[in-house]
Amino acid sequence: MTSIKNILFDLGGVFLDINYQLTEKAFIDLGITDFDQRFNQQFSNTLFEDLETGRIDPKTFYNRFRAETGTSLADEAIEKAWNALLLDFPPNRLEWLEAIGRKYPVYLYSNTNIIHYQCFMKMFEDTFEGKNFNQYFRRAYYSHELGLRKPYAASYTKIMELENLLPGETLFIDDTFKNINGAKEAGLQTLWLEPGMVLQELGL
Repeated sequence: MTSIKNILFDLGGVFLDINYQLTEKAFIDLGITDFDQRFNQQFSNTLFEDLETGRIDPKTFYNRFRAETGTSLADEAIEKAWNALLLDFPPNRLEWLEAIGRKYPVYLYSNTNIIHYQCFMKMFEDTFEGKNFNQYFRRAYYSHELGLRKPYAASYTKIMELENLLPGETLFIDDTFKNINGAKEAGLQTLWLEPGMVLQELGL
């Protein structure tokens, strides 16, 4: 890597532990046996892309989900299953983030949606006594607010422009290889957090 002046982090699988299989299982239990063909770590269909880029609100999402799956599930049942993948924020990673934030300007870029966002932000505040997760970063970018999502190169370029950062001086860290390729296309330096790799051992 050449000289790194800024770091742009992913959220899920990096600071927030997630398990896609838990949401898939929750929907299977509700009778949606093909959920993984609609949404998984590597793929989102049009409905989920619309939710993750803020083009639709939760009510529209629930209505379209029922229409697409031919079910009559209550909003609350869909919400609970959809949030099942969100686990916890390991404190040691946050301690490391706080330390690395004293060394580099750090930013966050996460593919998420308003339903997950409200859930994990409350989870964080409840666990860490009212602290706000976004305060760890110079700025936190979420796809449903940005109107763009990974892995599209234009989304990284937009963040570079908004923050007046040079892509070649910015390191992007993500646990999804598809997103790494998008960042490379936009000119960022990249680090794929492969299974088994530990943030604290990256040597940054």
